[in-house]
Amino acid sequence: MGTVLIPIPDRDFDPTEVAVSWRILTREGHRVVFATESGAPGAADDIMVTGRGLDVWSALPALGAIPLIGLALRANKDGRDAYREMLASKEFRHPIAWAQATLDGVDALLLPGGHRARGMRSYIDSDTLHRLVVEAFARKVIVAAICHGVLLAARSVDPARGRSVLYGRQTTALTWAMERLAWRLTRVTRFWDRDYYRTYTEEPGQASGYMSVQSEVTRALEDPADFRDVVRGTPGWRRKTSGVARDRATDSRPAFVVDDGDYISARWPGDTHTFATVLSRKLM
Repeated sequence: MGTVLIPIPDRDFDPTEVAVSWRILTREGHRVVFATESGAPGAADDIMVTGRGLDVWSALPALGAIPLIGLALRANKDGRDAYREMLASKEFRHPIAWAQATLDGVDALLLPGGHRARGMRSYIDSDTLHRLVVEAFARKVIVAAICHGVLLAARSVDPARGRSVLYGRQTTALTWAMERLAWRLTRVTRFWDRDYYRTYTEEPGQASGYMSVQSEVTRALEDPADFRDVVRGTPGWRRKTSGVARDRATDSRPAFVVDDGDYISARWPGDTHTFATVLSRKLM
């Protein structure tokens, strides 16, 4: 069994990617250590927990408590249950600070995601975490990244090579097709916060999607073909790319996970059960 370090932002992380991973790993007997920027327990993006805040009536006192669009985008029951369990766990209630995090005695580094800019930018842009990720790759510690966690890895530049740690690796991440679909929907229904679903948006003159997770991760790779996605027309393609079907502990069919030896990646919360199970098996 192994020890897994999971750095998360102080707020706005994805509840499924963190909590389901925690539950699978701890149930399999692995030790999990959480790290936050402040050293205090973190909090997930409340919209992704409750679903409230994504409808055009969300700002109204009475109707705001009734989600509709949010029901489709929030964590499913399995993710919400895992999040409640995790909140009460000793390891989650007693994290260390990013600055105190070390890889000594650590067998794997798990980088979860989230998309809400107010909390996620400090995580993705953290020099402290960049150095930790570079060290993990250099020491051959297993690195597992999902969704925007892959962007954190892509931005981690190995000073010895002057390139991202993902250069020469095969990876997936949140695809532009998935990110664009959720963004287009929520920028209409959450019209007062149109870019809620985009952590980074394009500057004037940049092409649409230039600052998407997929585009930025791809720019960090040796070969654009090293960004992996489900091939159209292959078995299960529609289920895996719908953005609706999510995997479960007993059903990995909707998931897409890239296993590149000591580096594992996945796209979105709907891959988390499979993603965490692949990591767990590598630690046994």
